[in-house]
Amino acid sequence: MSKLTCFKAYDIRGRLGAELNEDIAQRIARAFSEVLGAERVVVGHDPRASSKALVDAVKAGLLATGAEVLDLGLCGTEEMYHATAYFEADGGIEVTASHNPMDYNGLKMVKRGSAPLDPKTDMLAIKALATSQNFAPAKPGGTVRLAKAARGAYVQAVLSFVDVAALKPIKILINAGNGAAGPSFDAIAEGLAKRGAPLSFICLNHEPDGSFPNGIPNPLLPENQPMTANAVRAAGADLGVAWDGDFDRCFLFDHLGRFVPGEYVVGLLAEVFLAKEPAARIVHDPRIIWNTQEIVNRLGGVPVMARTGHAYLKQALRDTGAVYGGEMSAHHYFRDFACCDSGMIPWLLIVELMARRGVSLADLVSERMAAFPSSGEINFQVADTGAAVARVLAALKEEVVARDDTDGLSLDMGTWRLSLRSSNTEPLLRLNVELRGDAALVAASVARLRALIDAQG
Repeated sequence: MSKLTCFKAYDIRGRLGAELNEDIAQRIARAFSEVLGAERVVVGHDPRASSKALVDAVKAGLLATGAEVLDLGLCGTEEMYHATAYFEADGGIEVTASHNPMDYNGLKMVKRGSAPLDPKTDMLAIKALATSQNFAPAKPGGTVRLAKAARGAYVQAVLSFVDVAALKPIKILINAGNGAAGPSFDAIAEGLAKRGAPLSFICLNHEPDGSFPNGIPNPLLPENQPMTANAVRAAGADLGVAWDGDFDRCFLFDHLGRFVPGEYVVGLLAEVFLAKEPAARIVHDPRIIWNTQEIVNRLGGVPVMARTGHAYLKQALRDTGAVYGGEMSAHHYFRDFACCDSGMIPWLLIVELMARRGVSLADLVSERMAAFPSSGEINFQVADTGAAVARVLAALKEEVVARDDTDGLSLDMGTWRLSLRSSNTEPLLRLNVELRGDAALVAASVARLRALIDAQG
């Protein structure tokens, strides 16, 4: 009985061939349906060349359990999330590799209400059944039908977050990265136009193309950012928006072409929601926290810290009733969007904030970046992650004023702070550093930590 190595903490990702193929996808889908007792499942896929065959295998696995399959076709992951809740389905599956290399694909899965699968129960049960293949006898009666109403309902849901009457004329550069975003964006843009939104768009790499002729869309990587940045400047745009392959992450560029790190976007969106709902709870991840916490506390909200990862952020929203949650990796979660992440809602809310404040995105974030400079996430490959963490602790023990172990190790030295997390799958340490007001000290702090982490023995 071969092991299924494509199972990660809360989704499926694997190299095409031995790790993930049509047979494995069919087995996982059948196990998913049996474990959840699913009678209706929403299915969609991204534009990768391998996705169509894999989604057909997923449908076959679901049909073997007698389930009704609602087929969304080409769509973003958030459309699957929305449709799962909207159609009151028992679960949803998106075939996507998002920003992974060309020879990868995967499955993102949710259960009823678009709730995340529990990593310790649901995922383990699905993995066990898909591995053993001790399935119940196949059931007749399974059907597939196109979910024709899904996109229109999704557009209505997205646009419900923004006050179109408050918007002002603005030119926006859109980079879909040849991923799934193009058609969905077009539907949203059409809805905005019908409501009289004074927005104009310039579209780049707009057509879905699974060969990704302009590179795999992952705007978080610095080497991928100049394409959008240069296009913003060339077009004289007021704002740039770029997405990853399944557009559940949204990346912003100001009118100067400057990439806006995700933690500052979290702070802006916290401001948006606290203006709409004073005293609301705002969830954030533990990597970079000071900017978000200062904004939330100053505006009368309640900051809530949760472990990094979509399953944990979504569960925190559900547990606390928080109106919004954000991660520095550009995942943004919304209570009124089934507590799921969306890559379309954030840029709309930022456009509304720019209009209400009457300032540019650069103006909105420059002061915050100066007040709370940060390093961005830095990855270290080390032979012994535990020993590296111990060296950091030993060197800093006299300076530490507070420690938090919510997700890895977080140390607060008063004027600066670090987050150090071990990867679950590789000998990697992920470091983030933030300071209060002295950007020059970021590099010095990182250099000091780099020497400790890279030290031998």
